[in-house]
Amino acid sequence: MQEKPIRTESGTPKAFSPPVSKKGLGRAGWVAMVALALILAGAVLYAVDTSEQLGPVPMSLSGWLFLSLGVLLTLAVGIGLMALMFYSSRHNFDR
Repeated sequence: MQEKPIRTESGTPKAFSPPVSKKGLGRAGWVAMVALALILAGAVLYAVDTSEQLGPVPMSLSGWLFLSLGVLLTLAVGIGLMALMFYSSRHNFDR
C-alpha cells in the first residue's frame, strides 16, 4: 500500500526529507573524523618537508600567470558546481 504524498497549500506534493537525528556523531563518525584529520596532518607535514628540501624555486612571470589562472578556473568550476547542486536541490530536479 502506497502512502499518499504530503501536499503543500497549493496542492503540489512536498519533497521527501529523511528524518534528522539530533544526536550528533556516533563512535564510527568520530573514528572517521580522527582518521581524516590524521591523513590531512600527514599530507601537510609531507608538503612542508618537501617544500623545505627543494628550497627557493624561481618561476617566470608566465608561470605565475598560469598558476593564478589555474587556481581561478578551479575555484570557478567548484563554485559553479556547488551552485548547480543547490539550485537542483531547491527546485526538486534531483529526484
